[in-house]
Amino acid sequence: MLPGLLWLLFLARDEGAALKMEMICVLFLSLVPAYSRGQGVYAPAQAQIIHAGQACVVKEDNISERVYTIREGDTLVLQCLVTGHPRPQVRWTKTAGSASDKFQETSVLNETLRIEKIQRLQGGRYYCKAENGVGVPAIKSIRVDVQYLDEPVLTVHQTISDVRGSFYQEKTVFLRCTVNSNPPARFIWKRGAETLSHSQDNGVDIYEPLYTQGETKVLKLKNLRPQDYASYTCQVSVRNVCSIPDKSITFQLTNTTAPPALKLSVNETLVVNPGDNVTMQCSLTGGDPQPEVLWSHSPGPLPPNSLVQGGNLTIWRIRVEDSGYYNCTAINNVGNPAKKTVNLLVRSMKNATFQITPDVIKESETIQLGQDLKLSCHVDAVPQEKVVYSWYKNGKPARFSDRLLITRNDPELPPVTCSLEIIDLRFSDYGTYLCVATFQGAPIPDLSVEVNISSETVPPTISVPKGQSAITVREGSRAELQCEVRGKPKPPIIWSRVDKETPMPSGTMTVETYDGKLRLESVSREMSGTYKCQTARYNGFNIRPREALVQLNVQFPPVVEPAFQDVRQGMGRSVTLRCTMLKGSPMKVATSVWRFNGTLLAQPPVEQQDYSELKVDSVSRETSGSYECSISNDVGVSACLFQVSAKAYSPEFYYDTPNPTLSQKQSKNYSYILQWTQKEPDAVDPILKYRLEVRQLAQRNAIQTFIPVQKMEKGLLLEHILPNLKVPQSYEVRLTPITSFGAGDMAARIIRYMEPINYPSPTDNTCRFEDEKICGFVQDKMDNFDWTRQNALTQNPKRTVNTGPPTDISGTPEGYYMFIEASRPRVTGDKARLISPLYNITAKYYCVSFYYHMYGKHIGSLNLLVRVRNKRAIDTQVWSLSGNRGNMWQQAHVPINPPGPFQIIFEGVRGTSYEGDIAIDDVTLKKGDCPRKPIGPNKAVALPGSGVPTQQGPSLCGPLTFFLYVLLR
Repeated sequence: MLPGLLWLLFLARDEGAALKMEMICVLFLSLVPAYSRGQGVYAPAQAQIIHAGQACVVKEDNISERVYTIREGDTLVLQCLVTGHPRPQVRWTKTAGSASDKFQETSVLNETLRIEKIQRLQGGRYYCKAENGVGVPAIKSIRVDVQYLDEPVLTVHQTISDVRGSFYQEKTVFLRCTVNSNPPARFIWKRGAETLSHSQDNGVDIYEPLYTQGETKVLKLKNLRPQDYASYTCQVSVRNVCSIPDKSITFQLTNTTAPPALKLSVNETLVVNPGDNVTMQCSLTGGDPQPEVLWSHSPGPLPPNSLVQGGNLTIWRIRVEDSGYYNCTAINNVGNPAKKTVNLLVRSMKNATFQITPDVIKESETIQLGQDLKLSCHVDAVPQEKVVYSWYKNGKPARFSDRLLITRNDPELPPVTCSLEIIDLRFSDYGTYLCVATFQGAPIPDLSVEVNISSETVPPTISVPKGQSAITVREGSRAELQCEVRGKPKPPIIWSRVDKETPMPSGTMTVETYDGKLRLESVSREMSGTYKCQTARYNGFNIRPREALVQLNVQFPPVVEPAFQDVRQGMGRSVTLRCTMLKGSPMKVATSVWRFNGTLLAQPPVEQQDYSELKVDSVSRETSGSYECSISNDVGVSACLFQVSAKAYSPEFYYDTPNPTLSQKQSKNYSYILQWTQKEPDAVDPILKYRLEVRQLAQRNAIQTFIPVQKMEKGLLLEHILPNLKVPQSYEVRLTPITSFGAGDMAARIIRYMEPINYPSPTDNTCRFEDEKICGFVQDKMDNFDWTRQNALTQNPKRTVNTGPPTDISGTPEGYYMFIEASRPRVTGDKARLISPLYNITAKYYCVSFYYHMYGKHIGSLNLLVRVRNKRAIDTQVWSLSGNRGNMWQQAHVPINPPGPFQIIFEGVRGTSYEGDIAIDDVTLKKGDCPRKPIGPNKAVALPGSGVPTQQGPSLCGPLTFFLYVLLR
């Protein structure tokens, strides 16, 4: 059939065959459903964002996006209205303004997004993503603009500079007012009650400085005069947006106004002993107005054992961790804040270590007679430079000579390290050396470290005990990795990970042990890998570290899929269940056990390296139930669960039924049209009927009925009318499919009473848009912008010339018409839709007549669409016209034959630039065919074949006919 149709189109490709083309196109469209069956009423998700909270205004900005303006602290409520079948799921996500277009991890799964007491950082772009598995998800966005106005901050600065050629100094005062706000604030400066303006006199200058944080305005008082000593007020305003009131701050400028000045009672570096009570006094020596004195600590806050009284800071029983920088700051908003800092050091010593360094010049790693030897001693101390080191040999103070030297601050060693250098080592130099670190005159205990030098002092070696190079343990157990160190003295062992740049379980990158053992508690699979043990370069020889490797293998139970699977199959058919091992150590199925409803199955499963299978030969009531597969890898067990049955899937309620409520005013009852589709009807046996249970929400008992099924296929919309429902009660409806197997999955929904819409019938009345209600037409909320109602008296006097009509079709200045404005912020391709009321069908054919005005070199397109609301809304374009048609009103007649309740839609599409205004007027919808001759001699009428430059080849099929026509030419 389709090739024959294309051949007819080929024969009709001559220029006079427009009527043939139209007839063939109608025939083609009548055949299309035969090629697209199977989807039925399934429709992809569509979404629209509306607001229901405390919005100040919802507007469009200059890039054609919706902006929701709200005051900080108010409640944000956004709703995502969705259509589509099955019912779409909604997810809200947010991006931080224009900084990122990626979805954040956090999201809200709800059609309504509500944020109480919204804060400025919560502004940005919010996305509503609706998806139902049909087609691509629908994503809509709205930018939330949070409005706020903080308290202003006023600071005063002064400069004194010499003026060349004169014998006086010029004093200039700057009053700087800064505020954080959204939108940008407006500043008003006042001297007393007088409002100041820029260059009001030679002594006043108001300007906005560059490179400031926040919004700032500066009032400059040049060459300060006596009258300039006054009260100054900075008032900030966001013009009452979101009802945010103005705020202000006042400063009294006098001849004594001065910045703060400070002095400290202690030195800038203060060293104290632990346990002391320390008081630091910060005194004001200047400043008008009276400055405020503040103490702070870095890093971190003031210690809990501290007390601030005025300018005094006291720390009771000071601890080592209380060390740091303490800052005293004085602020009076005049000049710069005054600041004094005390570096407070609490004496302490810890971590005494030693190093044995063989002769460096000879690159030796052992102690040898006749070579040089260096013994080094170090402690971590505060203050480090105050530590005094003493050396002893065999319990007596070491005698220094030209062969026995003391050095400090060796560049190859940690700072403030003391070294004892032995030149040309002799047998008499063997012995026990003791290094003692002391804080002289302070109650800090000494620290000491001892090292023995003899022929038995040898550098370390490291190795892994036999059989310990690879350790295998189970997850959750304890593991012990060991390296053996030989040598004298034995240095500590440093452990680290080799194959992963991750910290050790303790959180640090390395772990120090003194016995060579790394103990790991409750190991996890992430701890598997290679570990390195190496000798430390302290408390032993200061030579190249010795290293060894240990492999840790952590065994863990298998990870399997599916964790759960719902398996549906018709009765008598077979089904194969597979449980797959995804991860595990070892990665091999050792054993697998299958159970049916908890009972062990004797049937041997099919086992492979990484999965186990079971075949159910015939699904029946006896074989339906829960199948569990337990897979073991000799370390642990994991299970897959399968629910096998011949139950039908649940129905899918249809939520887009137009006007589902039918009222019965005489009995005060109402009926409800319940519609649904069946999810995957071919997965199981045919559905025989539905069990319907209806319960009034205020009651417990439900009324049960059965709905027989004659025909069932995927996407088929089923319908049942619920009669005798009480106005205005709501009801819970439960619907359960029933097959030869029995009852399937139930679906439930709540139906609520809504006042039914009485659709008007088309009449021969003409809509001239003279009333603000515009004959029941409404703006489409899913488009880019709106149609505008205006006349010659209300149009903008600054409107774009050379486009748009001067008056309506009547030619009077009072007559109204509808038009689209193509100027900014509109961009190419933006659409505005005007939708008529919904009309009932009372005839087979209708004619839509209207006047259009399309004048301008950037005219886009005017489209007429018909939206049929039967089982679902379908928009079909029936007429289209593009380009400049001259500065005149012209009439079009478009025949339509809608199969159900319908609406007409006028769609204006913006052209390439601003000279593209389109207007319509005098819209008539009447029964019957359209006229085939001009209506009147005094109006331009657009008719096919009239010679008037109107639409080329208008037809019922529109773009489809044109496409086929061009294709065959």
